[in-house]
Amino acid sequence: MWVPLLALTWALVACQQTNLAPEFARGQTYVYQYEADVMGGLPEEGLARAGVKVRSKVLISADSTGNFILKLVDTEILEFSGIWPKEDFTPATKLTSTMADQLSTPIRFEYANGVVGKVFAPAGLSETVLNLQRAILNIFQLNIKQTQNVYELQEPGTQGVCKTHYVISEDSNADRILLTKSKDLNQCQERIMKDIGLAYAERCVECEARGQSMKGASAFNYVIKKEATSALILEVSGTEMVQISPFNILNGAAQMESKQSLKFQEIQKAPLDPIKGQYLQRGSLQYEFGSELLQAPVQLLKITDVEAQIVEILNHVVINNVGKVHGDAPLKFIELIQLMRMAKCDIIAALWTHNKDRADYRRWLLNAIPAVGTSTALKFLKEKFLADELTHVESSKALLATLHMMTADLEVIKITESLAAEQKIQDNPLLREIVMLGYGTLVAKYCAENPNCPAELVRPLHELAAQAISSKDDEKLVLVLKVLGNAGHPSSLKPITKLLPGFGSTAAGLPLRVHVDAVLALRNIAKREPKMIRDMVVQLFMDKALKPELRMVAAIVLFETKLPMGLVITLANALLKENNLQVASFVYSYMKAMTKNTTPELASVASACNVAMKILSPKLDRLSYRFSRTLYLDAYSDAWMAGAAASAFYINDAATVLPRTFVAKARTYLAGAYADVVEVGVRTEGIQEALLKIQETPEDTDRLTKMRQVMKALSQWRAEPSSQPLASVYVKFFGQERAFANIDKALINQLIELANGPAILTSGKPILEALVAGFQNHYVDPFLISEVRRILPTTVGLPMELSFYTAAVGVSSVEFKATVTPPLPVDYRFAQLLKSDISLKAAINPRLSVHTYAVMGVNTAFIQASLMSRSRVHAIAPAKIEARIEMIKGNFKLQLLPIEGVNNILSTVVDTFAVARNVEDLAAAKITPIIPATLEAQDSRQNFTSSVSKMASSQSHSMSASSEIITIDQSSRNFSELRLPKEFQKRICSESKTFGIRSCGDIRSRNATFLKNSPFYSLIGRHSIEIDVSPAAGPAIERIEIEVQVGEKAAQKIIKVINRSEEERIKDKSVLMKLKKILAPSPKNSTSSSSSSSNSATVSSRSSSSSSSESANTYSSSSSRHNSKQVKANNSSSSSSSRSSHMSSSNSSSSSSSRSSSRSKQQLYDMKFIKSHIHQHDIYKDRANSNSSAQSFEDIYNNAKYLSQALNPAVTILIRAVRVDQKVQGYQIAAYIDKVNHRLQIIFANLEENNHWRICVDGVLLSNHKAMAKFAWGIQCKEYDAEITVESGRVGKDPAIRLKLTWNKLPNNMKRLAKEISEYISRLTKEFGISQAMVKNIAKQIILSVAAASDTTLNVVLKTPKRTMFKVGVGIPVSLPIGDSAAELEPYQDNIADKISYMFARAHSALCVMYRDTLITFNKRKVRMNMPDSCFQMLAQDCTPELKFIVLLKRDQKKNQNQIYVRIANLEVELYPKNGAIMVKINGLGVPNRNLPYKHPTGLIHIRQIHRGISISAHRYGLQQVYLDMNILKIRVVDWMRGNTCGICGKGNGEIRQEFQTPNQRLASDAVSFAHSWVLPGMSCRDASECYLKHESVKLEKQVILHGQESKCFSAEPVLRCLPGCIPTRTTTVNVGYNCLPADSELNRSVGQSNIFDKSIDLRETADAHLACHCTAQCA
Repeated sequence: MWVPLLALTWALVACQQTNLAPEFARGQTYVYQYEADVMGGLPEEGLARAGVKVRSKVLISADSTGNFILKLVDTEILEFSGIWPKEDFTPATKLTSTMADQLSTPIRFEYANGVVGKVFAPAGLSETVLNLQRAILNIFQLNIKQTQNVYELQEPGTQGVCKTHYVISEDSNADRILLTKSKDLNQCQERIMKDIGLAYAERCVECEARGQSMKGASAFNYVIKKEATSALILEVSGTEMVQISPFNILNGAAQMESKQSLKFQEIQKAPLDPIKGQYLQRGSLQYEFGSELLQAPVQLLKITDVEAQIVEILNHVVINNVGKVHGDAPLKFIELIQLMRMAKCDIIAALWTHNKDRADYRRWLLNAIPAVGTSTALKFLKEKFLADELTHVESSKALLATLHMMTADLEVIKITESLAAEQKIQDNPLLREIVMLGYGTLVAKYCAENPNCPAELVRPLHELAAQAISSKDDEKLVLVLKVLGNAGHPSSLKPITKLLPGFGSTAAGLPLRVHVDAVLALRNIAKREPKMIRDMVVQLFMDKALKPELRMVAAIVLFETKLPMGLVITLANALLKENNLQVASFVYSYMKAMTKNTTPELASVASACNVAMKILSPKLDRLSYRFSRTLYLDAYSDAWMAGAAASAFYINDAATVLPRTFVAKARTYLAGAYADVVEVGVRTEGIQEALLKIQETPEDTDRLTKMRQVMKALSQWRAEPSSQPLASVYVKFFGQERAFANIDKALINQLIELANGPAILTSGKPILEALVAGFQNHYVDPFLISEVRRILPTTVGLPMELSFYTAAVGVSSVEFKATVTPPLPVDYRFAQLLKSDISLKAAINPRLSVHTYAVMGVNTAFIQASLMSRSRVHAIAPAKIEARIEMIKGNFKLQLLPIEGVNNILSTVVDTFAVARNVEDLAAAKITPIIPATLEAQDSRQNFTSSVSKMASSQSHSMSASSEIITIDQSSRNFSELRLPKEFQKRICSESKTFGIRSCGDIRSRNATFLKNSPFYSLIGRHSIEIDVSPAAGPAIERIEIEVQVGEKAAQKIIKVINRSEEERIKDKSVLMKLKKILAPSPKNSTSSSSSSSNSATVSSRSSSSSSSESANTYSSSSSRHNSKQVKANNSSSSSSSRSSHMSSSNSSSSSSSRSSSRSKQQLYDMKFIKSHIHQHDIYKDRANSNSSAQSFEDIYNNAKYLSQALNPAVTILIRAVRVDQKVQGYQIAAYIDKVNHRLQIIFANLEENNHWRICVDGVLLSNHKAMAKFAWGIQCKEYDAEITVESGRVGKDPAIRLKLTWNKLPNNMKRLAKEISEYISRLTKEFGISQAMVKNIAKQIILSVAAASDTTLNVVLKTPKRTMFKVGVGIPVSLPIGDSAAELEPYQDNIADKISYMFARAHSALCVMYRDTLITFNKRKVRMNMPDSCFQMLAQDCTPELKFIVLLKRDQKKNQNQIYVRIANLEVELYPKNGAIMVKINGLGVPNRNLPYKHPTGLIHIRQIHRGISISAHRYGLQQVYLDMNILKIRVVDWMRGNTCGICGKGNGEIRQEFQTPNQRLASDAVSFAHSWVLPGMSCRDASECYLKHESVKLEKQVILHGQESKCFSAEPVLRCLPGCIPTRTTTVNVGYNCLPADSELNRSVGQSNIFDKSIDLRETADAHLACHCTAQCA
């Protein structure tokens, strides 16, 4: 019974409540006065703003169908561009009149319980007007709850579904309901917004958490009158505020403020009548985009006749951009693009038909069509390409630009799909690649705007992938994978997964590069489905059976999914057990690089990697450069909300020099978004191997023959059936792959055919003939660099647009003429040019104009009101050149001629203004600078005081951030006290009187930082930079000449002779000048002047009384004194530094470091250098009377200070300006070579008569162990000087070289630079492991000592006056010619190129050494060899299918001697000891050592005697050297064989954790088992080789209880045992892994011997291995 009573009670309560939702009674018309405006500008008053206002009466009534009618009456449109609030809105009378019919058209809408439903309007009503009416309906959108006064909900409205907050209160006195509705426009479930050009940008949520670049909110206040059953809205006032900045809005922002006001006036008794005609459903309350999408915000165009307007602009840009670029050309190009977007396909086709044969018009059209970005443009290009009206170059360029600038929709995607299927596209690899990759990009852009994009878009690609797999077409499959990677559709995950190893059976037969491309194709999918991709890629990374390169690529994709903490720690834990050092090094370096991240996006990954680094071993950080690594560098500013990051991935699967894969990527962050701007990837799969197979050539071989050898090597590579591509490269822009290329057989074939074919020969002559005949041409290239737009509705219904445009037009005119003397005959050859005089005349006039526009404001097809920042750059770089080349005479002359009429070479103007214009009165457009210039003329101070500045800053901050209210009067009063600072002006000029050129830069700037000192406000205003070039003051310059003369005629070109007599004349002149000053003193200060004059005269007389010989020896004596002082200082400094270093060593001796290490560092610290030169005085007999090397240098220098007195220059270079008065002006460089004294002198002098500033460089080779050079500069080369001494010697037993730099006086700026460099190096020492100490060394001296610790490592010590730095074991990429390396280089002494090549190859080769019973593998792991008797062991072999070489070792235990067997191709070589020497057999025939060296007929294999051993080298086959003597064995393989060898020497790939790998790919537990696994077993006990051992699985002869069950175990690793019928005579114990079976199993060791070695290992035990056997006569 109580349930009906409760229901009745609730019903009574509900009846008593009033419904607060507005209602409109039938038969009546409700009249409101409506006003709305939107205004954009800076928040401060007194600056310019732009805006639009709409006034109207709003009539609403219910119609007969139950819907409602809204009609605007007396509508008026006003526009504003001026100083706010000083000026007022201006009526746009013409626009209002033109749009009167549209504005007065009534619409219908559904309305119930305060909610607006569907909207109906005639088809002819524009979306712009309908959006204005939607904004009015949005006011009546009220979701009022009867039971709550404060609540929030996601409410649909004009701007989308956004978070809305309601507060309802009641004014009981006035009987009114007060309702406040506010919206947070940054928290919307569905925000109405249109982005153009932002498809490649990714949102950075973490960046927005630190700061925002756009934030908006709106608030509405309602006054509602309650009526009997409903409510009546009496008054509504609303404000919407949107703050926008390219940086963080907390540091200043522009604002768009929208206001709405609705006031009830009356109720009319007559209802409204709709217009006659059909009303169509036009959506709902939400804003609909219309013609504003086609309207560029930078310029408002009135479209009357599209075709005629396009023709008019085409004529303008073509006529006004011939030989020069018009200032408005970029803007006109944007207008052309806008008009062509509105043109239909037939109009574009007609324009093409009319202009396709006119080159200039054709070029403008083909550059504009890609930027149109509509389906019409793509259809046009498709039709013209199929009709063969476009060249391949034009097609490639146009399609590449179009497909990546296109606005993606289903129609465009279908057109592209059909274009890709065309046979003409399929037949052209380049076009096929462009169209296919572009198709993937279009799908990605479409799915970015439509998250629910259908899977049918990528289904054709899945079918192509299946076809490629079935036909085994790897190239096609790679292309499809790259297209799928561009598309990034989640439905592609399944077909890609099938290509990955471990996920599908298809992957087994595919090459590694397909696997890599399949993993990389997941990167864009990971942006949409990170967790799904993460789970898959983790499995790839954890699978240790996969190729290391594939695992590292998987790690790249894995980290791009923003790994959580748990997974990062999982990876770190996996690295602790990782056997592959390439993978471990790569991931470790990746994690370490991430710890330095500063970007918000990867902050969580950085913190997780910081924790992981505590777990991982720092040993991984000490791996060499051969191991894979990741480099990462970034910078990010929260205040600017901008940053950049660069990363590089160096991936290697073996420790070779060239990486297998290298990827570099750059990312930018701006305004809460990021984009991968560019990415380049290179895979060097076979290039190193192919190039290192080039056979040796004699030194006298000409360059052409050497190039033929390269081509021959490539031809051999082409002929190999299993050869892989040389390399592959791809390029990505904004995360989309634009192009890729494989350097494969097809490409090499094309290049060779082109090089050898007649085309290259026949095409050269016409080009040369055209140059001789002369030509002139002009080029113009317009392009749209960027178009980025974001359009979103305001609360008043007008669209607010944020856009960024950049357009450029480049124009260049070229004139060229060549003359050949004597004239070439008809049947000339190119070699004849080397014997001719060639004259060239060229005039180049490149010009560039770039316009950039940043716009914020209202943009419609009828009216625009916006803030615009416009940048205009105009640059010109003309050049007029004449050149002459006289090959026989050795003369080259270049003349730079003056350009007349060009002064301004660069002009940049950036201005910010408010603009308002409407399409009906474009002439009345009003543009107002943001910062008014009139305020500058207002009185008083030039700059506002700091107190006023602080007041303005604090006010601005409080207005934007504080909740306190500042009254308008107070705000206006405070602003009126401010005064704009004067415009910043600065003029910087630089003049070169020598060449008669003067350049000046004018910088002007006036910005808004006086209001707020922030990056955004510094951009607002007007800025300009101009650079002018003009002739310098003085005589005019006719031309600038650069002349080079080589050979005997170089002396004839000398203009200014520099010798001792010239210097003495200068000296005498200076003495006379001093005497003149003494004899004619100044009348002022006569006493002091005479005194000082007498003093100076005394000094002068003393100096002048010196003999010429004394003056000649002045340098010698001073240098000797200086050297003696240096020796003393060096000794004392060495002892003091020794003591200080000893004290530091003793202080640190409490650590765990050993005394021997301390002593070695002390020895290196002192670097006791023993010169080699002191024993070399007798090398040059003419210097035998010298007491020291330094004296020899001084004698040579003083005997002939200037070589010009005795020698002619070898080279003369003149750089001079030819003046009208023919006076000499410029510079002269002369080089002299004194072959007798091994001296080189270079004099750089100024050609002016009275200018004696010069640079003198003298270098002398004193012996084979020492060279010295002196640098002097200044007046007569006497102001500053420095000496460099380079000498060789030894440090202990290590060869060393020392470089010593000393100086007497240096310029102050050079001292400052040296100090900064020294401090910078000292800061880097810790990062690079360099030790340093603050030690007082010799002043004015720097010593660099380098000792060769080995042929590939150096010990380096650097001593500066205040520091000593050293580092031990610095690796170098070349093998020094010392020790064994020097002996190996002896055959190459006559060929310097081959010598250098060998030194590089040897440095990067892998070395395996065996000494007695110890073997050091390629990876430098020691193996104790317990060798069996008379059996060959596999030391090293090529484990590729080519099997290029094999090296076997056999030990004769009785004689304790090693025998080597080497097979290279079809050559068999045996090296064996006999009578204390190593003997050679080639193909079974003995070769006496006296007949060595031996060279194979192919020239690819060499056998020679080195010291007491024999060396075999075969670079072509990957075998650098095999060397054997009585004590040691060495095997060295070339770099490209790393990772491709196997045997006891290992793989040489740097993977020391996988060193003991047996032939069946199992890792042995110890070195003995590992070595035994590579023994070649004997076939029979009667074999002549006397090898009586074989590999066998042995049974464990003891009871085993495994997992609680009695088991019998057999070795899963082979054990050496004697053949049947033989007994062991020598054994050893080995550790073997056993596989166990239940004891009752019937399997025994005689069953499945070959299969047992593939079983898993259950336990490890020892077993006896046989090393020597004795066989009976009855053995089988």
